[in-house]
Amino acid sequence: MIAVRDRLIFALDVPTAAEARAWVDRLGDAVGFYKIGMELLTSGDYFRVLEELAARDKKVFVDLKFHDVPATVAATLKGLTRYPVTFCTIHGQHDGMMSAASQEKGDIKLLAVTVLTSMDRSDLRQLGIDREPSEVVVQRALAARAAGCDGVISSGQEAAALRQATGPGFLIVCPGIRPAGPAGDDQKRTVDVPTAFAAGADHIVVGRPIRQAADPAAAAEALQAQIAAALGS
Repeated sequence: MIAVRDRLIFALDVPTAAEARAWVDRLGDAVGFYKIGMELLTSGDYFRVLEELAARDKKVFVDLKFHDVPATVAATLKGLTRYPVTFCTIHGQHDGMMSAASQEKGDIKLLAVTVLTSMDRSDLRQLGIDREPSEVVVQRALAARAAGCDGVISSGQEAAALRQATGPGFLIVCPGIRPAGPAGDDQKRTVDVPTAFAAGADHIVVGRPIRQAADPAAAAEALQAQIAAALGS
């Protein structure tokens, strides 16, 4: 059972450990689950921040979107199991890579990235994939499940189709959440909080709507309230 307040994941997209710590202090009890990605990796303090989050009883989502030959990714996942990690991402475009990673993931929940929320059909077409994003997302999700992944990253726009295709128990984690509607940024396939959970999302990842709020902790608490209402909790 997923705790209601763990369904909100804050994107800790900052370049330094000092800024990461400041955000955790600022948000306090409003957020209990943090995503740390590539921007923090270049600080040199990535794993120090990871361990500090865990020491503060925060759950950690390592969002580094691994993509390499199967043996390399498998070895990377095996190494990552030494750390207190709840979620980790891998690109969902190669069955052998996902399968190899799944065999070494230990207790980490491995999430396959289907189609980035910054992409739409025209972007896929440029990659030689002339199909709707929803079709590609479902196809890649089914391949990820067959390879042993625990869930996927996808837009909330595809969550209903994913839930129908994969059934219960397969994690659906949705970035690109825009509580006030489209924000004119680099995210193209966005939804609001009630839409994501009504469609079957298990978690949402939110960054800018919290970071750019006048009162970030209050904004996070407002999202927590929306999630609880959407789930009838």
